[in-house]
Amino acid sequence: MMQVLFIGDDWAEDHHDIEIVDDTGRVLARKRVPEGLLGITQLHELIATFLPDPGTEPTPEPQVVVGVETERGAWVASLVAAGYRVYALNPLSAARYRERHSTSGAKSDAADAHLLAEIVRLDRAHHRPVAGDTALAEGVKLAARAHQNLIWERTRHVLRLRSALREFFPAALAAFEQLDEPDTLELLGKAPDPDTAATLSKRAVSAALARANRRNVEQRATEIVTVLRA
Repeated sequence: MMQVLFIGDDWAEDHHDIEIVDDTGRVLARKRVPEGLLGITQLHELIATFLPDPGTEPTPEPQVVVGVETERGAWVASLVAAGYRVYALNPLSAARYRERHSTSGAKSDAADAHLLAEIVRLDRAHHRPVAGDTALAEGVKLAARAHQNLIWERTRHVLRLRSALREFFPAALAAFEQLDEPDTLELLGKAPDPDTAATLSKRAVSAALARANRRNVEQRATEIVTVLRA
């Protein structure tokens, strides 16, 4: 059975408050992401964490349904172009829904994200989906879908790498914070197994961290070498 993810997107001038719920209303994730390309990337990454397990039999991608209080702008066009089903919710409708389901009627970004997710989960039949055939949507469709697919594929590869390391090289998971960062990939390329990693010099680790523009290089290199040699 295809999984459906319902997303409430409460937007402001410089950020979006996101909440993801499943078809039972269970909250799966909450996050604030910035406006623009970085925020869209983080949203795709967040959704990608709920993709089917790459180690299991192939299953359909989840259907993603988004509720947001606007139908204009590059952000909404990118969501539509990425294949998400986006509903433009009238702010007055959202306010009436808030009044019916909240004793205080108070407004907050996190609460509004939840509200929008619940509206598209329970009441989307009474709202209008954003059309995907505007000139702006068509213009960004190819780039937006390629961007999304690259993020999802990167997430799948990281999950596979994490699963493999957990089986035979768990120290790497303790030593490296992010498996898709350039310094991590460089060091794993030089030392892909526990025995080789135990011989890595602090100088080599420091050089990789410096090339990745890390802070506190000496301290971080000491921590990594200590974990790999333990």
